[in-house]
Amino acid sequence: MLKTILVVDDEASIATLLKYNLERAGYEVLLAHDGKAGLDMAIEHSPDLILLDLMLPTMDGMEVCKELRSQKSNIPIIMLTARDDEFDKVLGLELGADDYMTKPFSPREVIARVKAVLRRFTPIQQQEQEEEPENAVYQFGKLQVYPNRFEAFLDEETLEFTPKEFELLVYLLENKNRVLTRDQLLSAVWNYDFAGDTRIVDVHISHLRDKIEENSRKPKFIKTIRGIGYKFEEPKSL
Repeated sequence: MLKTILVVDDEASIATLLKYNLERAGYEVLLAHDGKAGLDMAIEHSPDLILLDLMLPTMDGMEVCKELRSQKSNIPIIMLTARDDEFDKVLGLELGADDYMTKPFSPREVIARVKAVLRRFTPIQQQEQEEEPENAVYQFGKLQVYPNRFEAFLDEETLEFTPKEFELLVYLLENKNRVLTRDQLLSAVWNYDFAGDTRIVDVHISHLRDKIEENSRKPKFIKTIRGIGYKFEEPKSL
């Protein structure tokens, strides 16, 4: 079954170019030219990934992203913008975007990033069809993480993650008690050169702490190793 990509961009020439190249790469493509239409199409069609422009009429990309995440949608989002603005980048990630690209970009770069994100996120419906061992779970006190089912629970309450947040959490768990640099996390989780922008790692770590820690300012699980990176550590007492 073809993967479906929703392109939301008000510049017809860019939207058409993206559609052409994505279809050549084997994807089905939906187009929307304003934020409200893009949001409606995302809700109605539940695409596999969204390429979302930042500056849009009716609703900007930030608002679309925020609304989708407020509705517990985990559709991967790559945000597009013509502005190389650090504040916009961080804010977009904080609202739940999984990636960020600054125009102008080459079609080859777009395809590479789309493939990287989709490769890292297998829909739950597919995962449930796969045979999984009963012990495929990480458990630390009240925290339970099922990496093969894209599920996590804290004190029996379901936790909601974006694909990148969950992937980062699982990678930290797989490397429990090991100090990981920001560059290592960028390479392992984002799977391509992000021009050394380790702020992306920090934003996602902050999101994880908000969701799994009792007190995100005094984390028990995800420890900061000053000047180096992060480490997932099993607390001595839970």
